[in-house]
Amino acid sequence: MKNSHIIAYVGVAALAGIGITMAVTNPSLPAYEAYAVERLTEYLKSDVCPQVPEVFGDFLQRNCSKIVDSSQAQMRLIITQATQQQNFILFSIYRTNLSVNPLLPSYQFETVGVFNNFYTYSAERQ
Repeated sequence: MKNSHIIAYVGVAALAGIGITMAVTNPSLPAYEAYAVERLTEYLKSDVCPQVPEVFGDFLQRNCSKIVDSSQAQMRLIITQATQQQNFILFSIYRTNLSVNPLLPSYQFETVGVFNNFYTYSAERQ
């Protein structure tokens, strides 16, 4: 057998192995929802809670993180209803449009799921 055939077979086998690995490790929609809730929780605690206006009182400022923690189930429901998944077998793309109230800004997120990980590549305020 020629060396070029061996190299070709090894290359095909490697590509097949990578493809199978990607298909097996393509994360599920529930896994994305858990990821999105975790990221949203981190954002609210680090960026929103410290900026709560004093108009809402000291109570909200002191308890903002606790309120965020106790709202995990509601956040997951909102994310579930606002997310569309495109499954390409080897990877998935998730589009989430968060719009809680017309008085508040809405956000659009695009995330790719591959190898049991998520990478948010677009986050836009609408």
